[in-house]
Amino acid sequence: MRAALLLLLIGCFWESAWAHALPQVTRVSFAPRSDQSGYVIRIHTTDHVGAYQEPEWLDARRLQLVLYYTEPAPDLQHDPPQGPIRAYTIEPRNGHLVFQFELDEHVLAEAAAYRDRYSTDILIGLTIVQRDPPVAEAEPLPQPAASESAPTRTVALGSETPPTPRVADRWHLDTVVIDAGHGGKDPGAVANGVREKDITLAVALKLGEYLERLLGVRVVYTRKDDRFVGLRERGRIANEAGGKLFISLHCNALPGNRRVHGAETYFLGLHKTEAARRVMERENSVVRLEDDPSQYEHFTEQELILMTLAQSAYLRKSEKLAMLVQEQFAERVGRVNRGVKQAGFYVLWSASMPAILVELGFLTNPQEAAFLKSKEGQAYMASAIFRAVRTFKEHYERELAFPAAR
Repeated sequence: MRAALLLLLIGCFWESAWAHALPQVTRVSFAPRSDQSGYVIRIHTTDHVGAYQEPEWLDARRLQLVLYYTEPAPDLQHDPPQGPIRAYTIEPRNGHLVFQFELDEHVLAEAAAYRDRYSTDILIGLTIVQRDPPVAEAEPLPQPAASESAPTRTVALGSETPPTPRVADRWHLDTVVIDAGHGGKDPGAVANGVREKDITLAVALKLGEYLERLLGVRVVYTRKDDRFVGLRERGRIANEAGGKLFISLHCNALPGNRRVHGAETYFLGLHKTEAARRVMERENSVVRLEDDPSQYEHFTEQELILMTLAQSAYLRKSEKLAMLVQEQFAERVGRVNRGVKQAGFYVLWSASMPAILVELGFLTNPQEAAFLKSKEGQAYMASAIFRAVRTFKEHYERELAFPAAR
């Protein structure tokens, strides 16, 4: 009896301690973006929020964000809404916090959430896509007398007021973020006289050229020259740019083995093989070159599980794109298909959108290193990824047009 009572007391103690350890939201504030393209909603927190669900449009005006395992502070400060935000609510729900923001009905905006690099706060970037002026209600026309015939009204084609854009139109795949792995003081893998950072940059620039010229999408680069960019910073660039797709390019290496070769593509998740773990650790090890490696200490396996649950919709799309990339590598370029895999890459963790990490090939294999170093090889690899993105875009926007078919 005493033992049972002791266990109960210990359980209550730990439950209480865990509850008090939850991050708290202390304030919600609003500010115009520095580039005047929209507004930023800042959710002030006392500690790092482990996981959150990406902003979701409930309808044409209401935007929802969920912070997992977070609670409101007793003195939570509600700043008055500004800009396109007309009202907002904060509701604790099953240990999580649910935020809903109501926007002006005449504003069409895109939203992306990301972590503030200088604090523990969560930011929602609102990019104004379109402002529709309010349409005044027309005065009723006088009705013709019974003996009169109503005049015929002729309307020129295309003169009617265009329909209000559908909510799904917000998510057309119009911006792709290309991340050339490594750079600057971080050469990445080096073998057979080839540096990973040079290959990834060359393929990234070629891929971006194809996407802009042949697909008409906006391309954002995390780097366009030989410079060092932190892993978390790469995700921030993608989120603030309103990216709809994130593609991180890398090269593989297996010291002591000159025969292994082929390409593989990853999306976020728990690694299932020892080989995937090795690749993940090698790519993540770049944090040792950053000014504050401790910022990645919360990227634990438990947090990764929460993240994959929170972003399950993105992960399905990420897996789809990864499969298309691998198919193109095999069919278009004749590369050995090493498959689609999952691992907890920090750079994918930070990007709040469908995201993949592509290992273009093994620099430790002399033939593959020579192929990736050649202009022809770089063009072929970029072309294969471009074709995969083109197919993905067609499928993605077809789902938006016919959501019931999903």
